[in-house]
Amino acid sequence: MKGIDLNTASAETPRKDVPTCDAEHVLDAAAGLLGQCGRIVEAMDDESYCCTSTVLAGGTIGKHLRHTLDHFGAILTGTQRDEAIDYDHRARGVAVETDRSAAIEQIDGLRSGLTGLQNDLGGPVRIRVMLSGDGTEAELDSTVVREVAFATHHGIHHVAMMKAIAGEMGVSLDGDIGKAPSTIQHERGANTATQTQTGA
Repeated sequence: MKGIDLNTASAETPRKDVPTCDAEHVLDAAAGLLGQCGRIVEAMDDESYCCTSTVLAGGTIGKHLRHTLDHFGAILTGTQRDEAIDYDHRARGVAVETDRSAAIEQIDGLRSGLTGLQNDLGGPVRIRVMLSGDGTEAELDSTVVREVAFATHHGIHHVAMMKAIAGEMGVSLDGDIGKAPSTIQHERGANTATQTQTGA
């Protein structure tokens, strides 16, 4: 594969201190997102968990969940092995896609693993990303906390797709599941403004 290094800094980039409150917020957000994933899995039966969506062609809740969990898993693997975090080389067709028990087990394992990163969130990491279909890749500098925040933000959109598929299967989920924090904040602000205008 073609490789491009977009950084002049080495992998020995000095550790960046992350304010404790920010680190805790990022871990809390990741745990919350994984909690939403768990609630979706628990709300489905075995058949609907694997049923192919007609709205999101080819998608199933299991496949979107596996994709979401893969990103958190890549962070843990990269940091544990002291190698570049690689989001693009993923195993497909694994048990998590079809087995709800395997999914819950993996979610629990990831939540535990992320808690174990608490003292390393400011540490430097490298990430490997695929830039085009010809296999061109780049390695970039980042930090552990930045990548946990990315995986969480990325996961929100897949949770939203899982929620849509659940709706196809006749399963209604909590209103805030799959909503971006910015959307929730906007809606709360709009509701507050409406209540102020109407004197509620």
